Amino acid sequence: MAGDAEVRAENAARTSYGRLLALLATRTHDLAAAEDALADAFERALTRWPVDGTPDDPDAWLLTVARNRQRDRWKSAAERRSLPFDEAAHDAAAPGESPDRRLELLLVCAHPAVAGASVPLMLNTVLGFTAEQIGAALLVPTATMAARLTRAKKRIERERIPFAVPEVDALAGRLGPVLEAVYGSYSIEWPTPPRERHALLLGLAGTIAESAPTVAEAHGLAALMYLSSARLPARVDEDGRYVPLPQQDPRRWDSDLIAAGRRHLRTAHALGSVGRFQVEAAIGAVHCARPAGEAPDWAHLRPLYDALLGLAPTRGAAVARAAVVAETDGARAGLDALDALDGVERLQSAWALRASLLDRLSDPAADAAYAKAISLTTDPAEREYLGRRARGTGR
Repeated sequence: MAGDAEVRAENAARTSYGRLLALLATRTHDLAAAEDALADAFERALTRWPVDGTPDDPDAWLLTVARNRQRDRWKSAAERRSLPFDEAAHDAAAPGESPDRRLELLLVCAHPAVAGASVPLMLNTVLGFTAEQIGAALLVPTATMAARLTRAKKRIERERIPFAVPEVDALAGRLGPVLEAVYGSYSIEWPTPPRERHALLLGLAGTIAESAPTVAEAHGLAALMYLSSARLPARVDEDGRYVPLPQQDPRRWDSDLIAAGRRHLRTAHALGSVGRFQVEAAIGAVHCARPAGEAPDWAHLRPLYDALLGLAPTRGAAVARAAVVAETDGARAGLDALDALDGVERLQSAWALRASLLDRLSDPAADAAYAKAISLTTDPAEREYLGRRARGTGR
């Protein structure tokens, strides 16, 4: 019983945190207090569910307890003097009967009043990442990130930023940081996201695209995430061994996700504006178009990477382009392209590519490059693959 209750509470935290927080914060604008109330509800769930049994609707139970915590806080003398509160909020419908307010919460986090903290704030409030996790992903000390999040939440409360979806003309500008936050959370957990979290992120991308049907990059992000996720089933073989993308069996890819990604990509293209996510999705679409037993269309991929670097000159994209150059112009040309890049010394992908290219050139420096790539790898399957390559057993 206790184990089941903990699993159900953990599942609710992963899949429903942002939705519940949005419902709690909509009227008060106090994200910190809503987080405290929700944390109390989860703590009480871990205490009561093992004794009373898991409720039929865990989200409704958590929302009710959290709302009661909000009301108790408001009734204190200090809060009555300082915090306006709508009692009618506690008669609101259960989560399943309420509108999904996550997009509104995302847009609140993207408001100009909290510029500079928008992306971390979305990762924290809507997607549930801690200050430590966000700081690690963005290379910011935990204490600095925690302070930044606290200041942003206080500003939202002080400015009473409305939880509302703006008009179409203003939506595209406000949506940019939202898309970055969703993509950031997707990247943090890639390539082994928990199943429920993965479904949540894909659903959130689809929800944003449906809520902003005229914003091309919203569809571009949905397409990118669907097409990338479609290839996950083939990333490891039946024995759990890592399989590089060019060697994956396309028959193991998820055809439904590929179809959904292509639909969003066509919609984005029809809207007549091009952005980073659309180009990355187009790269994914080229890979997903590869028939079984054939090599990727490297000649088609190279100009797409050139276009991507023109729109978003990231180090990761530059390393990926060097890998494509190695396939179109040879290993030495790929290595020269990699050597020309600055700031990639800490990138695992750069060291893995360097090791592979040196290996192809029979350069003994490949051993040290493999060792460096392995030291930077966090995924066990990929670490084992690089180890086999380094030993010559997987070459």
